[in-house]
Amino acid sequence: MNHLLNLNRSCHKQMNAKDIALIRRHFKPGHDLLRVFDILHVYIMKESSEIYHYEAQPFALLEKDQQELFMGNFKKLLSGRMDEKLFELRFRSEAEEHTQQLLLEALQAKSLADWKDHMLHLVGKMLKDDFQFEQDTVITFIRGEYFKPTKKRNEEAEESEKDEVYAFNFILCTINKTEQPPKSLVFDYVSREFRYNVALDPIIKLASPEGGFLFPCITDNATDVNHILYASGKANEPDIRFIEEVLNGELKATAKQDKAVFEEIVREVAGDELEASTLANVYEEIHRLIEDHEEEEPPKLDVRDVERILTASGVEDVTKEKVEWAFQQVVDDEKYELKATSVLPKFESKSIKIETKVATISVSPQDLKYVRQVNYQGKRCILIEVDEDAVIEGFTMRTEEL
Repeated sequence: MNHLLNLNRSCHKQMNAKDIALIRRHFKPGHDLLRVFDILHVYIMKESSEIYHYEAQPFALLEKDQQELFMGNFKKLLSGRMDEKLFELRFRSEAEEHTQQLLLEALQAKSLADWKDHMLHLVGKMLKDDFQFEQDTVITFIRGEYFKPTKKRNEEAEESEKDEVYAFNFILCTINKTEQPPKSLVFDYVSREFRYNVALDPIIKLASPEGGFLFPCITDNATDVNHILYASGKANEPDIRFIEEVLNGELKATAKQDKAVFEEIVREVAGDELEASTLANVYEEIHRLIEDHEEEEPPKLDVRDVERILTASGVEDVTKEKVEWAFQQVVDDEKYELKATSVLPKFESKSIKIETKVATISVSPQDLKYVRQVNYQGKRCILIEVDEDAVIEGFTMRTEEL
């Protein structure tokens, strides 16, 4: 069997969704817990893969409307689930013109011009080996400072939460494609005529960044300069070239890969056929584990956890040896750990699809126990237990006795 993955997880505590959400929430013009000092725009032509224009200036000099547009862009970049759209990367120990060192020097830059030069050097790495973007592209960098309160606000106390804060300097990058504005028909009030309008200036798609990063990571009220938070434009589609060659980072398993690994391990232990109720039990056990976990970082599943979950879910003939063998077959590592949140489909939404030739049925993991495949008069049928009458196109379905 081909190994799905050959990756090892470290014991490093990852930047969690709560930390990211706090930073994202503060991306607003004039917010007193997050300040943006400088901004650099770099316009790349798709035909030549060269810098056509760049512009660096203090962020405060932008008009308020522009600041709001960019703040929305930065907030959008940091949206999404960890290991699906957001990935914490560890820097590789060796690389030519290492990006970690470049970013560290940029954080310590005394002047706007010095910081700009470091960022343009990083753009050069993006365009290395005649790399071409699909469209004209704008790369935006900012540097700023984020203040994280050390305690919750106490309304009765004289001190504010802002009396005790940690301060973090950061650099954030977003990559945005451009598009040509649509042709339109307008009415000219002055000349009182309808006029065909053709706009030539490209529109920068700030609402949908194609990727970017935040450096450094912030974990446990401390900066972690050995890791960088990479953001992908689409879920489960990280840009490997950008990660390895531009950021000099190492990508661990994505949520999609972890889920595939888990499913393959269960298949190795339980076989290809599984009752829906048994699979529902597996998901409920994982959900219970996540709910009972007290630490902020999601729990991980090792060989013992998977053995216990499968046994408790009603899978027959589960042994430690079987599960260890399955791990060895699938990932070539008996000590490999799976993120529980990556393995579990969204528990309360209809995240599971049951594919048939006749129909596709969507059901949540917690309701999967109400679904069965049965043999009726020599034909396979999907049986779904419901508490109320089913309605089709406004008509209540008549209940038939089998």
